Order: sequence, then structure tokens, then C-alpha cells
Amino acid sequence: MASKQLSTIRKWVLSSPPAEWALNQLRELLIGAIKQGKVPRHVAFVMDGNRRYARSRRIETVEGHNLGFEALARILEVCYKSGVHTVTIYAFSIENFKRSRYEVDALMDMAKIKLTQLSQHGELLDRYGARIRILGQRELLKPDVLEAMDRACDMTKHNTETVLNVCFPYTSRDEITTAIRRTVQEYSKPVKRPRTEQKRLSPFTEERITQTLKTQHRDSFQAEEPLQDLEPKTLSSPSSSSASLSDFQTRLSRSQSLDAKDHDHEADTSSESSSATTSLHYELLSPSSASSPPTSYAGSPQSKPQLRPSNTTSPEHSQKELSSYPSPESITSGTITSHLFTADDPPLDLMIRTSGVERLSDFMLWQCHEETRVVFLDVLWPEFDLWQFLPVLWEWQWRGRKEEQRRRLIEGRLV
Repeated sequence: MASKQLSTIRKWVLSSPPAEWALNQLRELLIGAIKQGKVPRHVAFVMDGNRRYARSRRIETVEGHNLGFEALARILEVCYKSGVHTVTIYAFSIENFKRSRYEVDALMDMAKIKLTQLSQHGELLDRYGARIRILGQRELLKPDVLEAMDRACDMTKHNTETVLNVCFPYTSRDEITTAIRRTVQEYSKPVKRPRTEQKRLSPFTEERITQTLKTQHRDSFQAEEPLQDLEPKTLSSPSSSSASLSDFQTRLSRSQSLDAKDHDHEADTSSESSSATTSLHYELLSPSSASSPPTSYAGSPQSKPQLRPSNTTSPEHSQKELSSYPSPESITSGTITSHLFTADDPPLDLMIRTSGVERLSDFMLWQCHEETRVVFLDVLWPEFDLWQFLPVLWEWQWRGRKEEQRRRLIEGRLV
């Protein structure tokens, strides 16, 4: 009984005009102190504990959510005053559709009203230049709710100083799945590039493949028939000597001709002036039989297979080279990040979850990186205000200073 009376007296004192003025001055002083240091650019909140707060106070669950929206307005003001650029809130999960129809409809109606109030001229978002962005599966919303969301976005689209991301309805797995789907769609579309750029980007152009095959064939040709072996070692008769010498001269001229063609081909491919594709093919031609093995070089020079270039130009092949597909090997984590709902936002610096539950609940799983500070607070969301938020910001700044000192120490040792 005495504790209840003391609580009532304390509330009465704090709600008096002098006490409110003093508290407001103290709030401004503390927020100004926060702004003097490094401030997180992107802060995310898991607003958990509205229903438990309502049960503990023996009020309606909807009223607990209503008090949660009031707490959100207080925290947004602290964030934007402190210099936070982007605030992301977990307003409604896709899994929340499994709750009772009454609670879901009440949350939808409340979201329409509260977002409209926040977006009006002269209200919180307009004062701090905040723009609303709705992240999630919009097709799951009712038409009237979606219309209210779009209206709130249109009312704040001219604001460019800060951002408020409302995840509604949202899960991180769905966001990642959507990002992967968008990446697949992007990499399934042919991209038209200049041929010079194609050759620079891909090592598998037709010119390179043809040149490699031609070089390998020439090396094997020379390995099987070295020039020193072509020299006549014994001259048994004048006729055999002249035949061997003629054979040597023929093969030597063929080798020189092949090198000249190699040089001409490289010059042609380096100075392309048209979009048509000219492929250089070398065919093994044998006048005696098409099925004779290519390594059988016995006999006269006329019976040996010859390497002859043939130029072919195909319009379909030319068009195919002009339109190429992006290489899947170029897909990186940055590619997936560029297709997320938060692609235009700064990296996540700080994530806060209230109610004492230590889990992420499928929220911003991809955005959490090695430098993200995740904080779990044992306080219900309607009770969360400046006095619980300031210690988190101070700790984040302290850790940042310690990390910077450690980095400078390492750099000094390396130098």
C-alpha cells in the first residue's frame, strides 16, 4: 500500500510544470552531449513487449499496442535529435497473421491512424525531415491499409534528411528470398555490350578459344615434326636427296605461312570495326580420304593434311555475341545486398530488442554484420524511453572509441 502511494506521489511530482521543464532541459542537455560524439547512422528496433505490458497492467491488448506507438514517437524524436539518419522498426511480422483476427485487424487500423498522424504537416516526421518507407510484402495488406501506407509515403516523400523504415509485414527470410529472386531475374536477361568490352570482360570469347586451339594444334604439329628431323641425314641417291630437300623446304614454307596468318588474325581481332563476328577456323584437308588420321604424314607433301583458314560470318552468331548474359561468377554478397529492401540505407550499426527476449525473430538477418551491435534490454517496449536508450548510445560510442584506438595502435605498429 505504501509503495503504491509513493508511486502515485512520484508521478504527480514529475507531471508538475516545474518538474517537466527541468526534465526537458535535462533531456536536451543529454541529447546534445550524445551529438558531440560519433552517432550510429542506422538503428533498428524490435518493438517487443506490448502484449505483456497490457497483461501486466490488466488492460486490453490493443491498448498495449497503442502505448507502444506512443513510445515509438518518443524514441524517434531522440534518434533524430541525436543525429541518427535511418531508423528501422519491426512493426508487423508475416508470422503475426497467425494471431487472432481481432488483434490483426486492430493492429492494421492502428497502423493506418498512427502513420497518418506522424506524417501530417508539422508533426514529428515533418519536423525532422523524415521520409517513410514501407518494407515488406505489400500484397499481403488489405487495400485500405495499403492505401493509407502509400498516402503516408507520399506525404513524406519530399523529406530527404532522415528515413523511417517501417517493416510491415516483414520477415528477413522473405526479404532474402526476394533479393535472390531479383538477382536471378537480373542475371537471366541478356546484356548488350560493345564487342571490345566483351573481350575485356570475358576470357571465353570465340577469338580466344580459336586462338588457343590453333596454338595448341601448331605446337603439336611442330612437336611431331621438328625441323631438325626434316634434314636429310643420309643421301642414298640423288633422287631421294632432292625429294627430302623438297619436303623440308615445303614444310618450312608452310610453318612460315602459318606464323604470318597468326599475325594477321591477331591484327584483325584487335582492330574490329564492325559488329559482325568473323571466326577463323582451320580445317584438316586430305585429298585421299576424309577419314585418314591427321597424324599420318608419310608420303609426298600433296598427300599430307594441310591447315587452311576459312572465314565464316553468321548473322545469328554475330547477334549472339552482341547480346551476352552476366556471368554468375560475378555474383557477390554485395549483389544480393543491392536487391534488399534496405539497399539504399547505410549499414546497420545498432539493433535493440526490448522485453528481455534474446533472439532476432527473423529480423534483418542479412543486415547484421561483424560491426553491428545487438543489444537486448529487459524492459517492455511501452516503458522504453530516453533513460533506457541513452546508456545504449553511450556504450556504443565507448566501444567505437576503443575500436578506433586499437586500430590506430595496430597501424602504428605496422608503420
